[in-house]
Amino acid sequence: MNRSSLTRSFLYAIQGIVACIRTERNMRIHCTAAAAAAASGIYFHITREEWLVLLLTIGGVISLELVNTAVEKAVDLVTEKPHPLAKFAKDAASGAVLVFACLSVVIGILIFAPYIRT
Repeated sequence: MNRSSLTRSFLYAIQGIVACIRTERNMRIHCTAAAAAAASGIYFHITREEWLVLLLTIGGVISLELVNTAVEKAVDLVTEKPHPLAKFAKDAASGAVLVFACLSVVIGILIFAPYIRT
């Protein structure tokens, strides 16, 4: 892969992220929560290890939301009528986001609760 095609690959990926943020309400919610968590991390001066967990958690939620959106758009592209398998694929993808988002709330509580109590 030459440098030009590598650069193009990164640009396409960035375009995908920006398009998802612009068009998907849940992605905007996740980005807002991520910004709030990062701001809290700065405010409370969390440890390096806590930053690692926080950033991995944020990255996981955002990445899963991107994959969920891709699955939903791909399913919509190939199915014109409602189909049980299409519903299953879309529901499973959104379920994956829900599981990780709920886990991220628990992680946030575990990271920030000691700072709030003191």
